[in-house]
Amino acid sequence: MFISTRKLNTRRLFQVALISLIVSVLTLSSVVFGASDDGSFEKIKAAGAIRIGVDDAFPPMEYRDEKGNLIGFDVDLADEIGKRLGIDILWVPTAWDGVILGLQAGKFDMILSTLTITNERAEKIDFSPPYIYGAQIIVVKQETKGINTLSDLKGKVVGTQLGSTGEVAAKKFGGFKDLKLYATYPEAFTDLAIGRIQALVVDEFVGRYYMTKQAGAYRVLEERLAEESIGIGFRKGDNAFQEGVCAAIDSIKEDDTYGKISRKWFGVDVSKR
Repeated sequence: MFISTRKLNTRRLFQVALISLIVSVLTLSSVVFGASDDGSFEKIKAAGAIRIGVDDAFPPMEYRDEKGNLIGFDVDLADEIGKRLGIDILWVPTAWDGVILGLQAGKFDMILSTLTITNERAEKIDFSPPYIYGAQIIVVKQETKGINTLSDLKGKVVGTQLGSTGEVAAKKFGGFKDLKLYATYPEAFTDLAIGRIQALVVDEFVGRYYMTKQAGAYRVLEERLAEESIGIGFRKGDNAFQEGVCAAIDSIKEDDTYGKISRKWFGVDVSKR
C-alpha cells in the first residue's frame, strides 16, 4: 500500500513524541518512587559499611562517654538506619569546618551530625528532608548583667563554633566587639565559664545539654538568633543511596522507633515539632 511522505513523517513524529513521553514518565517515576540506579547504594553495600562523618564532641547529639564510646541521638538514629538497610555503621570523626569537603572528597558516605540545611551547603551537597528542627540560641552566665536581648550583644565579646551555622548567624547579626571561634563547643563553654567571652551562640540541643550539667550556672535569652532545619548530607549524584537512607528513616518514624529514640534523649518526640 502506498503511503505519502507527509503521512510517513507525521507518523514518525508521533512515534518520537510518544517515546519521549514514555521516557519522561519513567524518569519521573524513578524519582518519585525511589527507583534511581546510579550504583551508589550497591557500591556502599559492597563496601560493607556506611561511613558517616561526625563531630564527636556535640552532646547530646553525638559525643564520647566516659569509656570513649560514641553515643547520642544521631548515633542511635544511624544505628537504626544501619539495621534497616542491613549495613554496618562506621563513624569517621571530622573537624567540623572541613566536613563538607570531606564528604565531597569521599572520606565518608554521608554526614549525620546535626547538619543544618542551608542554601550555601545545598549548592555543594544534597540533603535529606529535615529529620529534626533546632535553633541557634544565646547562652550567658546566670549572673551576667546587661545581656537580656539580642541587641544587648552589640559591643560584647561573643563565641561560637568554627564552621557552624552559629558562626554564620553570628556574623550576619554582627556588631560584636569580637567574635571568637572555637573548634568545639566544650572549649567555648570553658571560656564562657571563666569570662573570656560574655555570650555564646550555640546550637539549642548542645546548649541546653550543657546547662543541665551545671544547673543554675547559665541562662538562655528568650530571643533566638536563627531557626534551623537539620538533615543528612549526601554527595551530589548518590541518589540511590540517599533514597535508601530516606526510606529507612520513614520506616523508623512510622513504627515509632524514632519517637522512642527522641524521648530517650529529649523527653519528647522532636519529630512532632
